[in-house]
Amino acid sequence: MKQFFLTVAGVFVGLLLFVVGVPFLLVVMAAGAARPAPTPAHAVLQLDLRQGLSDQAPRNPFASLSGGGDSIMSIIETLRRAEKDDKVRAILVRLPEGGVAPAAADELRLAFKHFREVGGKPVYAHSQGLYPSGMVTSTYMLGASASEFWMQPDSSFQAVGVSSESMFFKRFFDKYGVKADYEQRYEYKNAVNPYLYSDYTPAHRESTLSWMGSVYRTALVSAAVDRKRDPVQLTRVLEDGPYSAQEAQAKGLIDKVGQVSDIQAMALDKAGKGSKLIDFDDYGSRNKPPAVKTGPAIAVIGAEGAIVTGTSGGGSPFGGESNVYSDDVAKAFRDATEDKDVKAIVFRVSSPGGSDTASEQILAAMKTARAAGKPVVVSMGTYAASGGYWISSQADSIIAQPSTLTGSIGVYGGKFAIGDALARFGVDTKQLHVGGDYAQAFGSGDGFTPEQRAKFAGWMDRIYAGFIARVAEGRKLPADRVREIAKGRVWTGEQAKQLGLVDELGGFYQAIDKAKALAKLNGDVRLKRMDGGQSPFEALEKLLGVSETSMKTLAAAAWVLGDPRSQAILDEMVHARLRAAPGGASVLADTPVR
Repeated sequence: MKQFFLTVAGVFVGLLLFVVGVPFLLVVMAAGAARPAPTPAHAVLQLDLRQGLSDQAPRNPFASLSGGGDSIMSIIETLRRAEKDDKVRAILVRLPEGGVAPAAADELRLAFKHFREVGGKPVYAHSQGLYPSGMVTSTYMLGASASEFWMQPDSSFQAVGVSSESMFFKRFFDKYGVKADYEQRYEYKNAVNPYLYSDYTPAHRESTLSWMGSVYRTALVSAAVDRKRDPVQLTRVLEDGPYSAQEAQAKGLIDKVGQVSDIQAMALDKAGKGSKLIDFDDYGSRNKPPAVKTGPAIAVIGAEGAIVTGTSGGGSPFGGESNVYSDDVAKAFRDATEDKDVKAIVFRVSSPGGSDTASEQILAAMKTARAAGKPVVVSMGTYAASGGYWISSQADSIIAQPSTLTGSIGVYGGKFAIGDALARFGVDTKQLHVGGDYAQAFGSGDGFTPEQRAKFAGWMDRIYAGFIARVAEGRKLPADRVREIAKGRVWTGEQAKQLGLVDELGGFYQAIDKAKALAKLNGDVRLKRMDGGQSPFEALEKLLGVSETSMKTLAAAAWVLGDPRSQAILDEMVHARLRAAPGGASVLADTPVR
């Protein structure tokens, strides 16, 4: 009956949109049939980094309708096109007030320097204040890489260092009867430490200060090089802050003080008569490279977010993807392997980890591609740690930014036992089971029994040993050496290179160059993106039981009408169908997460 009403509702909405929306859509399409407005003869592109950044653009074209910031990948690709466009005379960057993810700042810095040095065009940066939130030193590094770095008058310059804060819940749990029952492999695998302790353990403190120090030094040295300052002297001046914008200018930390309108006017004046300020995203969308469908290609496969089993086809087609789905990535590798035009693969990874079985599925697909003669180069983004390193470990070459967070070769897993906490409020947790005693190991009432813990610990040991073996094989290191540098410890890309976990330091385009070299390709080579998942329309058809053609019409009309209520209704229909599906409300036991 529920399906019947859903079908009737779908038909009704479709008819309504057809009668009302489609004529309007046709008018709009006719009005927009002309070519997009061309880029003016003299253009300054304004890139706003204040809305947050993802590593990769969402695969789903509808996700962008919900707002949000740009992706690092789309920015650097657009910059490569803009530097060759004679109409583009400069880039004006609006910096965020807080921190930019360190590896993202590394990647953007490389892109800005390439735009300046190869394109021969200036990059101007403007800040309305730098405040000590997150990795603000990395934001300063970005500004320092510009041709001119401006700040708003009387704004605050507080790029004085890097800090990190953690909340520890052990005493709270003890007070309210919650037991965090976890296993870690090993002492540096500290993701669950806030539940187990009331302060940093020595290993937790050592590891965190180590990677923070590495990130800080990278930002300072890069800024010193770009500002032509001695790194020691620059560090001393920065750490003596905070300053006002005028004081920062007097100390040579920035170039000029002025309002946004002032730097815009300056950039337009230098760009030439009749120049115009163009939104960076608008330029990128109207200047897509022409599609080339023949000739040698390098496949680009993306993976951003937590690594999970399955496919993205079950999610809402209007939502952004926040997971790496093992079926989709494995299919992308298979498609690249079978594509005769693809001569090499660049695997862009920005993931903090996830399921061991999902990671192994992706790694197996990578190994199949390599066995078929397709070299694989990993380009690490913001992080490629734990499961993110598992799926990277057996590539032909691994390239990371100096500030990429990687390694974390380890495993943890367990549960929260909340029986005592609930009992204090009159709630009793009782469990029944059939079969072996381990069947009730993940019950939420009590902690592990000694027998259950022994079996669970054995499971952790097997997964950890498998992780070590894969890294040893992929990196051609003795297993004992891998165990020595593993133990769950996080390393920056710079540190990982010294340890042999990473081959080179660099960004996406350095990975492309490496893939070309491994495949013995010369000259320009087209990039072929492969994601292996369903299209948004296929996902809609599967979830709502409506034909793909109907859903394309519905989605296009909803987009033109711009009615957020339509999106809300579709999301609710998706969730209703998921709740009604077999297993849609199943509860999964905790599994090892890296």
